[in-house]
Amino acid sequence: MRIVVHDYVGYAFPAQLARALAGRGHDVLHLHCRSFVAGKGNLARVDGDSPGLVFDSVAVEGEFAKYDIPRRIRHERATGRELAGKIAAFGPDVALSSNAPLLVQRALLRATHAAGARFVFWQQDVISAAARRVAGGAAGWAAGLLERRLLRRSDGVVVISEDFLPLLRRWGIDSSRVEVIENWAPLDELSVVPRVNAWSAEQGLDGCFVFLYSGALGVKHDPSLLLDLARWAGARDALVVVVSEGPGAAWLTEQAEPALRVLPYQPYERLAEVLGSADVLVALLDPTAAGFSVPSKVLTYLCAGRPLLVSVAADNLAARVVERSGGGIVVPPSDGAALVAAAAELLADEERRRELGERARAYAEAAFDIDAIASRFEEVLGVTGAPAA
Repeated sequence: MRIVVHDYVGYAFPAQLARALAGRGHDVLHLHCRSFVAGKGNLARVDGDSPGLVFDSVAVEGEFAKYDIPRRIRHERATGRELAGKIAAFGPDVALSSNAPLLVQRALLRATHAAGARFVFWQQDVISAAARRVAGGAAGWAAGLLERRLLRRSDGVVVISEDFLPLLRRWGIDSSRVEVIENWAPLDELSVVPRVNAWSAEQGLDGCFVFLYSGALGVKHDPSLLLDLARWAGARDALVVVVSEGPGAAWLTEQAEPALRVLPYQPYERLAEVLGSADVLVALLDPTAAGFSVPSKVLTYLCAGRPLLVSVAADNLAARVVERSGGGIVVPPSDGAALVAAAAELLADEERRRELGERARAYAEAAFDIDAIASRFEEVLGVTGAPAA
């Protein structure tokens, strides 16, 4: 079967899924937008990849205009046309599309159906909820109308959390076409590495306690919490290291806090070292985003064998995963005092940090079985293949 796996952002786990499906004998085209600034996965062929696997991408001139709405719309339309052209040329039997702006998703759905293929909407966020928060009621209403229309016209829908199901029912999406498959992280690409490693040495992080945040710092995250944590940490000979880009990272850099280090996104092949350089891994999610977003960085963190400190609403899937794993501490969102109090607990208790880190990794090893995940996606996509050897 010929399968398109489109992930506009270029994260690691959809790329791993593309590899797994190709390993089962399918011809797989993985597509992404390389202009979208994010921590990207391994988006090129490596030794051992199936001959049926192809990685391709599109780009805009300059950086993707994430926060300039008129330019962003132009960029989305341009990349949507290019991606649609690549789908048409590939001639798939089915396309799976995630993390796509709605204008891009519309272009891909139309191109897939024009090719006589099935289209599966892999819903990572409720995009219209985010649009209402950022751009206001009218924009959110229009985005909601389009999102509902695209979900209804899709041949299948994959959601990453059961929390999305009530909204989809209200929108009239046929529940028989909806499947819940939680996100994961590529366990085989994220080994546990020593706390003192090549990357930590290059960054001068050896010999100090490190709270590390890695990933997006956008409208769903409050960077002031990391500043609060750094101000507390500075009096305790600890550091807060933030690996990110964009407005949130730029704002933190401007604060010039001595115990705060802000670094750009690192090459994916060094991510295990980056996460391994932490004594504690930190994640944030604004309470207003809890109903429509799940921070996937939490899943990546679990692979690193380090304790997690997560500021997120208790009813968000990320909080439930951390509690389920036993691999970290969850504190209420936007509560700087609670974040610092939990950080103090972890700083003072080396044995607890070790136990939490071991539980985190054990959970990842049990839950992130890519063969089982690929089998579930084959069912959703309506394709059959042979499990990888």
